[in-house]
Parts: sequence; C-alpha cells; structure tokens
Amino acid sequence: MFDPDMFDTTHHHMLEELENMRDDDFDNKSGAEILESACGIDQQQQRSKKKRYNRHTQHQIQEMEAFFKECPHPDDKQRMELSRELGLEPLQVKFWFQNKRTQMKAQHERHENAILKAENEKLRAENIRYREAFAHSTCPNCGSSSTALGEMSFDDQHLRIENSRLRDEIERMSGYGSKCTKPYYQLPTNAPTRSLDLGITNFGPQSSGFVGEMYGAADFFRSISRPSEGEKPVIVELAVSGMEELRRMAQGGEPLWVAGDGKSSGEVVLNEAEYLRSFGGGIVGKPMGFRTEASRVSAVVFMNHMKLVDIFMDATQWSTVFCGIVSRASTVEILSPGLSGNFNGALHVMSAEFQVPSPLVPTRENYFVRYCKQQTDGSWAVADVSLDTLRPSPIPNTRRKPSGCLIQELPNGYSKITWVEHVEVDETGVPTMYRTLVNSGLAFGAKRWVATLDRQSERFATSIATTIPTGDLRVISSIEGRKSMLKLAERMVTSFCAGVGASSVHAWTALPAAAGDEVRVVTRKSTDEPGRPPGVVLSAATSFWIPVSPKVVFDFLRKEKSRSEWDILSNGGLVQEMAHIANGRHSGNCVSLLRVNSANSSQSNMLILQESCTDSTGSYVIYAPVDTVAMNVVLSGCDPDYVALLPSGFAILPDGPGGGGNNGGGILELGSGGSLITVAFQILVDSVPTARLSIGSVATVNSLIKCTVERIRAAVMRESP
Repeated sequence: MFDPDMFDTTHHHMLEELENMRDDDFDNKSGAEILESACGIDQQQQRSKKKRYNRHTQHQIQEMEAFFKECPHPDDKQRMELSRELGLEPLQVKFWFQNKRTQMKAQHERHENAILKAENEKLRAENIRYREAFAHSTCPNCGSSSTALGEMSFDDQHLRIENSRLRDEIERMSGYGSKCTKPYYQLPTNAPTRSLDLGITNFGPQSSGFVGEMYGAADFFRSISRPSEGEKPVIVELAVSGMEELRRMAQGGEPLWVAGDGKSSGEVVLNEAEYLRSFGGGIVGKPMGFRTEASRVSAVVFMNHMKLVDIFMDATQWSTVFCGIVSRASTVEILSPGLSGNFNGALHVMSAEFQVPSPLVPTRENYFVRYCKQQTDGSWAVADVSLDTLRPSPIPNTRRKPSGCLIQELPNGYSKITWVEHVEVDETGVPTMYRTLVNSGLAFGAKRWVATLDRQSERFATSIATTIPTGDLRVISSIEGRKSMLKLAERMVTSFCAGVGASSVHAWTALPAAAGDEVRVVTRKSTDEPGRPPGVVLSAATSFWIPVSPKVVFDFLRKEKSRSEWDILSNGGLVQEMAHIANGRHSGNCVSLLRVNSANSSQSNMLILQESCTDSTGSYVIYAPVDTVAMNVVLSGCDPDYVALLPSGFAILPDGPGGGGNNGGGILELGSGGSLITVAFQILVDSVPTARLSIGSVATVNSLIKCTVERIRAAVMRESP
C-alpha cells in the first residue's frame, strides 16, 4: 500500500506548474486541454504565447516510477495522496501515469514487432529450405506433388495430412452410422486422445503432428444457436411442466424416494417403478441403453436465499461457485428476465458442461432451459429441463430431466436447500477406475452439488467478513488485503478446475506409456489474457488410484511440513506459512501464503499461494507460485486481477461410497476405501506466444509429473495406518 512518509511534501499552485511543465511530460493533447480549461486560461490567448516548460524534479519522477512498478493504475485516492506528497496536482499525476502506460505499451509493441519480424524471417528461411528439400519428391501420406509442397509452409503440410486423415475417418464413421438402426450412438470405451509427434521423434503410427491446444469457452459454444420463434412456445411448455415435476419430486417421500446402499444420512435415491407410475415416464421416455441416475438431498447453508437465486440465474457466478462440477456454462438466450427487481418468472436457455476433475472421465454436455419461480409459500424453485428433443446431439451421452432445487428462507441469513438431480446417461466412456464412483452417484449426484454449495457458502461468509481473526494477522494487516488475497485464490481455483477435466475445449494428447500412469498434455497460447503470463503454457495431467483413504492423502498434500516430500520445485527447502485465512468449519478449508526458503543460499526464496478445501464428496489442494512484488500489492488491498497465475494441484476423490463417519466440523468422512487422485501441472515453456513447442519441454513435464506421483505414492503409503 502507498506510504505517504516516503515522499517530501511540497505544494505548488496549478497555474505555476502548468507554465513550468515540459512538452514531453504532457504529450497527451486531451490532458493539456483539460488543464487549460481547469485553470481558466483562454485557449486563443494561450496559442499566441510561447510555452515555457520545465520537467518534473528528479525526486518526483523517481517516486512516481517506484509507485508505477507496484500499481500502474492508481485510483483517485492514491493519486490524491501522491499529488499532496509530491507537490503536484491530481490531474498532473493522472496524466503522468497515463503517459507512462502509453510509453510502456509502445515499448512492448516495439518489442513484439521485433520478435514477430525475426520469427517471420525464420519461417521464410525455413520455407525455402523445405521447398528445396521437396523439389524432386512427392508426399508419401497425401500424394501431393513436390510443386504443391514447395509452395506451402511446413505446418500447412501437416494440416493437409491431418485433414486428409480426418476426412477418411468421417467417411468411415458415416458408413457405420448409415447401418446403425439404434436412435443413439454409444461413446467409445476411452476418451479420444492423440499421440504426440513434434517432428523430432515419432511416438506412434496415429500421430497427428501436434500437441493438442486448449480453446476458449467461446469456441465451445460457437455452434450453439438461439432457439427459433417456433421453438420458444415448446420451451415454455417444457419449463412449466418441468417446474411442476421438480416441485413434486422435491416434496415427495416414500415410496418415490428410498434410502440407497452406502448412502449418507439425508440422501435418498429414486424408485424408478414408482416414478413411472406417478409421472408416466416423465416428459420424454428414456433413450435405449441409458441408465437413470437420480438422487435428492436436503441441507441448510449459510447464505441468503435471494443471493442463491442470483447465483443460479447468472451463468458466470454459477460456474464459479460450482467450478469443480461445471467446467463451462453459457446463457444462450434470455426468454424472460422475470419481474423487475428479482428473477420470479425468469426463463433462460443455457448450455453447460459437467465434469469430474480428471482428464479420463468424459464430460456431460447439456442444452437446457432454466426456469426460476417463487412458490405460493414464499420459497423459490429453480428447475432445469433438457432441450435435446429440440436440438438433439449427434452423439449424446446424457440428458438432464427436470432437476434443480427448492430454496426456503430461514432466519439469520440461512437457507434450506432441497436438491434433486435426475439424469439419464450412457456411461460407456467412463474408465473402469472411475466407474464405481460415477455409478454410485457421488460424482454427479445431488450430494456433490449440495456439499459444494455448503462449502462455498462458508467461503462467501469469509470473503464478506468485516473483522480479521487473530490467527490471520501475521502479514495480512487490513480487510482490503484479506479480500484481495481471497479473490486471487478464487481465480486460481476456478482456473485449475476449468483446465483439469476432459472438457471438449481441451485437445488432450496422450503421451506413450509403456507401463504405469498415462500422462496427457495440452498447450495454450496466451497473448493478452488478464491474469495469465504471455507465452506458450504446457498443461499436463494424470489420474491414478492409491489404496489410502482420501483424508490421509488430503492432509499429507496440504500441510507445509510434508511439502518437501513431494514438491520437486521446492528443491528440499523449508516451507513456512506466512499467512492463513480460514474458510469454514473444517480446518482443511483455508487459503495460505507459503514461503519456500531455498536450501541453496544463492537461490532466491519462492512464494506460493495455496488453497485447500474439502467436503463430503472430494478435496482439492491447488497452488501457484506468485511474484513477491505482486503479492505485496495484493496484500495492500489492490485489485489482484492483473497478477499472473499458473495454477497446479491435486483433486482427491473417493473410489466409491465409503463407510462414513465424522471427521470433525460436521463434515462426513470421504470413505474408508482408496483414493482417486488427479495431478495437474501448468508450466510456461516459452514467453513468446508464437514459439513452437519442443520435445524437450514435453519430456521434462512428463518426467516431473511421474516423479511427483511416485513420491506421493511412497510417502502416503508410509503414513497410512
């Protein structure tokens, strides 16, 4: 935070400073005009006079340069403090920072232009070399002539080969589809992946020539069109019918809902025979080969009922709160915004992708309508109904039947939630390792939604707290700094969850594995994305099973004392917790700032931002290295959105429903069986976004993630009772 004691206090009159200011400090024309107007100077008279300017004093420039490094976008309060301490007017400070940002932007653009020019020359020389190399040959893959090859870049040649292969595959699949009499396709037994070939080493006969790239949410939803005028009355009818079905299912008892094997207290599953008798199969019959997955859970959460409604009706807030379940979400069209001031009667057409935090488990994509309505007793209901009858997916694997929740207001800011999750799904693509978890309903069922909401409601209460607990003080000296650190941690967790699953925006590439765990990689090229370092980022992930309870694994990974046993990047250094923010009843739900004191005195210490969280269905330990200067700015209360993060971490799930028990704080233990662990790393392999990925970078990340898995296995097996 800005310290006014760092600066000398000298005050000058604004008109005198205008006459002493140099042209190069006021190269922004609009800024000069504003100053002239503010001082009451007649513009016609001013143009006739010869301007005399003197530059800022060396002290003023040095102090503003130092402040610019910490916070390039000062707010009004900070500019006022600077102007008072440096003897400048607030507008002078404002335009100095504006000009400084313009100057830095120009320098950055010149640097980028130089890089692009060098890359262009390199590509031109490479193109000439390949043209000469292929002057007297033909391509063995596509049969193109040497003349055609010579006129293309090397990447173009690979793309043509890939297009040819994909065209053949599409024609082959079309042939199969024409012979298929079933109305739905089945997914393959494994999620689609591609082998890796970077032009240096050929790893497999099906190599595509590229590591897959990660695309944005806009790419995922670009093919989803708005409903037509003729479809809208049908959507309204489906929404009304779905709301009525959800209400009856949420309030129904036995024999519609029965206790299932291995279910925790309060969770019940659907009696399909009774459902068919009561609802006649629902709105639409179940597709052939699909399995019904339906559950209901009630819980009390510490969040205002209207705040909950706001979260559900905002796709961004909804996907952030449930980031471990919702990997992508979008509002396609708002058919009705609801009544003024609330969402009563709101009708949103949406698209979303639901995930398990693992690149191995296929996501569930849904196109549905969300209907929000206040009930006669004052409670609120939010119902989702699938629209696949209007826009059928070519290869569907799930259909969301009337699902959602009833929200009842309770005293003191609490709300009672009754959640119904009802889907019909084809689980052919689920790997054996995760099949028990998915079939039990623990992966996508009502229990996971409610447990996540309960944990997030406690986190929300922490973020709006107006006092700092004694245990949080240490390096956090203000409420603003505490909120800023929590906001940065939330972005870190959301980014990790969005990048660890098998979302369709991830073109995961499977690295060859002779034995052991398969590692999958994907690249992302970042140019001007807030909160991401520019360059080529390589993400790698793998999932494995270990015969140790999730609680033991979670406690081992989150504690700073055991970090040196698995974290290769800490290089054996001592890890110390510098700041701690409790995020709920469970001691494992917290945000920490860790400092790694390097064992090598010649190496600088490293700061790590970490959030650990656990509930009755899963746990996460997510972390990211942070710059010391940037973290000081965050702790001072500045906006953390510009701080670049590359989150890595772990998702820990039970391998199936366990025996239960209570581990303190009112949270059920995750089970007495084994753990399904997903490890994911993100590494900046090149700071130039146009750079090409090298085989050495992939090999390094592959070795890093496998070594980490081996260390975790060995360590937790020693600690397991």
